[in-house]
Amino acid sequence: MASSPLATRPHLLECQDCGTFQRLPAMPPNARAICPTCDAHLRHSRADPFSLPLALNVAALIMFGVGAFWTLLSVSTAGQFHDADLLTGPERLRGFGLWELSLVVLATTFAAPLARILCMIAVLTGLRLPRRPPGIRMMFGWIEHLRPWSMVEIFLLGLFVAYVRLSGIVHIDLGPAILALGTLTVTMLAGDIMLDEHAVWEALDAGKRREVPSPTLAGPPGMTSHRMGCDTCGHVARGRDGTLCPRCGFELHHRKPDSLIRTWSLVLASLILYIPANVYPILTVVRLGTGQPSTILGGVRELMRIGQWPLALLVFFASVAVPVLKLAGLILLLTTTMARVRGHRRDRTVLYRVLDAVGRWSMIDIFMESILVALVQFGAVVTVTPGPGAIAFAAVVILTMLAARTFDPRLIWDHAARAPDPVRAGEPA
Repeated sequence: MASSPLATRPHLLECQDCGTFQRLPAMPPNARAICPTCDAHLRHSRADPFSLPLALNVAALIMFGVGAFWTLLSVSTAGQFHDADLLTGPERLRGFGLWELSLVVLATTFAAPLARILCMIAVLTGLRLPRRPPGIRMMFGWIEHLRPWSMVEIFLLGLFVAYVRLSGIVHIDLGPAILALGTLTVTMLAGDIMLDEHAVWEALDAGKRREVPSPTLAGPPGMTSHRMGCDTCGHVARGRDGTLCPRCGFELHHRKPDSLIRTWSLVLASLILYIPANVYPILTVVRLGTGQPSTILGGVRELMRIGQWPLALLVFFASVAVPVLKLAGLILLLTTTMARVRGHRRDRTVLYRVLDAVGRWSMIDIFMESILVALVQFGAVVTVTPGPGAIAFAAVVILTMLAARTFDPRLIWDHAARAPDPVRAGEPA
């Protein structure tokens, strides 16, 4: 392989949470680097950052094939029988005219996980070849951007909620795909843990002469030149906003463009959509000709009625509390940043990390609905139909996720007195 993981090179990087430039020393295997300013995780070196993640991702690909196309659940009642795989839910949602919801479920449970696995296998395999395949750098850059939208583990939790709700309506049999998706979740998590992204970028850079200091990048005339760390690969160069990173090909920005305005817009849109998401039903269960629409809170009450208090609390936290707390947290971050508040900078940065991490778990209700709609179509006996509230709720989850991604936590620190840059005075970057 191009570089030895036992001897990482020292390099300059920018903490993406506080904007501090730091020169990381060479690190031994299984060592951690933490930002001294905001406690952000900077790097975790590994003794084998290539072979083990490659093996885990190959195993994940096999499990994905089983989990995607084999049976997840089979249900039967009154002599009728239905089963569902990973693609049945999106197909049924599209049949009800909810193509927007169908695309969301398909992208987050099928397209994004598959793309992540294939890109990771292609990159880690390409590192073993004498010549790097074209586009391998941008492919590895896309893996990080796909990470929050890959939601197999959340789908499994939604599947469990659907199983509990179905148990009182129909007879249920578990399919082999559930075990495969569970194994897929574990192998993908293990692959992410064992991967050292910086080691991969170092291996991709091996054989290519690196300029030290980094070259100045040309950009549109009249724009200020900044020293910038790439949000995708971590490469630091001096250039102008909008120029392309010489390492991965993604755009470089001193700060995320129009961060506060874009985040406010997404938060306000989420607040508006949150009302119909909770007022309108997300599904309707009709059994023997009778039934009534159910909202998100109605689903929580149904779980409580059948004695599933822990699951009811989980759904309430993920689908009701998390969106409210995330919107409140984003508004707090926006207002304190715009007011140039200097206090509690580290606490607000930690709050941002939490908001960025937990928002995706609100998709539990959407995945539960896709399973119920896929399986419970038994005519006059029992039928589940999706409601308009599901579209509004999915939009709230996606918009709040985008809001967290567009907010730049470095703005929290920009107006604060900061220690001198760790790069030596007079040393160009």
